[in-house]
Amino acid sequence: MLSHYAGISSLDQPENEPRDERRELSFMDTFKSTAMAFLGVQSNANRERDFSQGKMSHFIWMGLILGAAFVLTLVGVVQLVLHFAGS
Repeated sequence: MLSHYAGISSLDQPENEPRDERRELSFMDTFKSTAMAFLGVQSNANRERDFSQGKMSHFIWMGLILGAAFVLTLVGVVQLVLHFAGS
């Protein structure tokens, strides 16, 4: 009952409205959303889905992984160019 007095009630939604099914985002959903955010083309609907269904820690880890992959790709391309430029 304390949650009811604190303004947090599970009865805020009327009974005749269906409750939305909240499922956790899959690995691929998290990957796609993070990749699209990196490119700057994330849709508003996907952004809202991410904030309502996704876990912040998953997006942080995915961002770190994609950021590291991007940096390592750049380092590899530069090393490849320097290798062929030196010969």
